[in-house]
Amino acid sequence: MNFRDATPKIAPRILCIGIPVRDLTFRIQELPARGFKANASHFEEISGGNALNATIGIVRLGGRASLCGPMGDARETTSRYIFDKLAHEGIDTKHLIHMPGLVTPISNIMIDPSGERTIVTFRDPELWRVRLPLADTLLGDCGAVLIESRCAEFCTDLCAEARNRGIPVVVDVDRTMSLREGLLTASSHLVFSSEALQATAGIADDAEALKKIAKLTPSFLAGTRGALGTLWLDEHNNLQQTPAFPVHTVDTLGAGDVFHGAFALGITEGQDLPTALRFASAAAALKCTRFGGAFAAPQRAEVEELLAHGQAASPAPSER
Repeated sequence: MNFRDATPKIAPRILCIGIPVRDLTFRIQELPARGFKANASHFEEISGGNALNATIGIVRLGGRASLCGPMGDARETTSRYIFDKLAHEGIDTKHLIHMPGLVTPISNIMIDPSGERTIVTFRDPELWRVRLPLADTLLGDCGAVLIESRCAEFCTDLCAEARNRGIPVVVDVDRTMSLREGLLTASSHLVFSSEALQATAGIADDAEALKKIAKLTPSFLAGTRGALGTLWLDEHNNLQQTPAFPVHTVDTLGAGDVFHGAFALGITEGQDLPTALRFASAAAALKCTRFGGAFAAPQRAEVEELLAHGQAASPAPSER
């Protein structure tokens, strides 16, 4: 027997860079009109933020993830709550950086019966003054970097160094990017939301927007479009599409982040692009079938079941 072959393989570590958020979630029947009030049928406080949600998705799928970025003052109740939640998920938090006197971002999230969410978030602009640890500290055993595009100001140089070391850099783009943005070339994969894609390109068409941005970067480009699936460009800049899995949606909060985490994990595992995108689509679809933001992200076996049969299992009564 070859004992080397019998040794369990350690999953690659994915470094997720972003800004954790305290999410206050309310389930409502409909969004109130201006000046009106509404009663919520359910309230839950959870941890959120694009990168934090992605780390949860990654570890639920069998990967290893560490989270890096700025947070508020260490004395905050919110900070302690987030650290406890991440520790329970098995996420490495030693590179989260407390900013004395600042407030960890907070979001008010309203979820309607269709699962769509309306979000108001406060982020202290001083958080962007954070200084990250040195590249050797962060990238030493790193299989990939996953970054929120809003963090470009304090980590583009780190992403460029990761690319110099041959480490994939996946960017979650959910805001308008400048067409001179350094992340356009300091990345290997740029995955836009449809809204951010069109706003960045200045074109109200996902396909044309991808083609325009492709002239500015060698990175892989994709645009996620919820139930319409994912549009992307192959190595010949031909348009391809990965359909979404049809599921009964109750909560879209965190679904895009779970998609990005699953996609990054697929890349580190050596999946080809069509396979990684389908894997990510399945993970995001399952998350949408249950409440709880990214804390409702699926386990690996659930995703593999959906990939094998093309249909999600019916949710338990408590998840509806």
